[in-house]
Amino acid sequence: MPVPVSGFSKKSKQEKIEWLVHNYFNDNEDALITLKQYWNNNTRLQELHDDFTENTISNYYLPFGIAPNFKINGRMYTIPMVIEESSVIAAASNAAKFWLDRGGFNTEVISTIKNGQVHIDYFGNKELIFKFFADVKPALLVSISDIEKNMKVRGGGLLDIELIDTTEALPGYFQLHCTFETLDAMGANFINSCLEEIAITFEQKAASHPEFSKNSTTPKVVLSILSNYVPECMVRASVRCAVEELTENGTDGETFARDFVRAVDIARTEIRRAVTHNKGIMNGIDSVILATGNDFRAVEAGIHAFAAKEGKYTSLTQANVEDGIFTFSIEIPLALGTVGGLTGLHPLVKFALQLLHNPSAQELMGIAAVAGLAQNFAAIRSLVTTGIQKGHMKMHLMNILNQLEATSDEKEKAIQHFTKNTVSHIAAVNFIEKLRR
Repeated sequence: MPVPVSGFSKKSKQEKIEWLVHNYFNDNEDALITLKQYWNNNTRLQELHDDFTENTISNYYLPFGIAPNFKINGRMYTIPMVIEESSVIAAASNAAKFWLDRGGFNTEVISTIKNGQVHIDYFGNKELIFKFFADVKPALLVSISDIEKNMKVRGGGLLDIELIDTTEALPGYFQLHCTFETLDAMGANFINSCLEEIAITFEQKAASHPEFSKNSTTPKVVLSILSNYVPECMVRASVRCAVEELTENGTDGETFARDFVRAVDIARTEIRRAVTHNKGIMNGIDSVILATGNDFRAVEAGIHAFAAKEGKYTSLTQANVEDGIFTFSIEIPLALGTVGGLTGLHPLVKFALQLLHNPSAQELMGIAAVAGLAQNFAAIRSLVTTGIQKGHMKMHLMNILNQLEATSDEKEKAIQHFTKNTVSHIAAVNFIEKLRR
């Protein structure tokens, strides 16, 4: 029975592993081997990974793949993608190749403003707090001058502070809504540092304000934090071509366009379809976010909130045909960075950014949006033509064969067999068993 442990974070890596293996694996040597086989032989690199987070005992590897042939705004890209799901990179590559001779992908960064809030409790006279804010705002701006000095030199920094009355939604709730430009940095630490300093100054000024003291209703800061909902940090990606250019492999372009648009409209109408539809989009976006050392959890939260901004969760993409032209597009909030965080530390993140021609944050926004759009195009294209499982299961075949510990010769024969036969787990099991007999 495992027992509670105190001072665990102060133990060495070896001591943590020994405690874990003893208490949870009955000193089984296999558990120790499993952990150590994923250590990097390069001691310096392993120490770097150990320092990324707390209580590190091993590394968890994900495949680092690439999707070539992306033409974005007239420039060729090979996009790095970190993901464990089969068929995602193949689908993105397929979409890239499809659009290569049809004009490629186009992107446009609509805005790059990020935000954060100082959340306040105040149950007094509303006119009084708004008058106080107007008086104290210059001091709030000055309070972060040291923090934003370097950011301002580069052209960024705090843009504005606004006091918002949110008492209709929650009694006594006000917020200082702060907007920022962080350029090529994602800017989370910068924004949070600014917000905390603004909160301190606000509370200090409020505590000494005579009108609040007189009415015994001094504002109180509850918390200060950036928001991962960034609908003012937007990017758009799109593809377009004449409907007849969609004709391919016996599929009529007009029929394909009609079915494709209908499929997207269904995802815009039905939440059960929209969630799976958007999950496929995030397969592409998240894999680029991971490869470039950005925060995919923040991106996921913000994008899904955006998908429900009208009060109903819906598709992130839209498609239409107008005057014989097929257009497919996505417009999403993306707060990304190409400096700071892991971008300067993780060797594969550096590699990924070099592969992408060392993009600015705005260029990376476009690339990530394109990856999501490409993934969605490939998925819908399969759904309205051959069906999703035919291609997916052929890609999944290798996972099944690895589970069965198939030899190289067995894998080669299985791949040849399933070129003309339907892939399923039981079919693969039966084929390997028959080979072995």
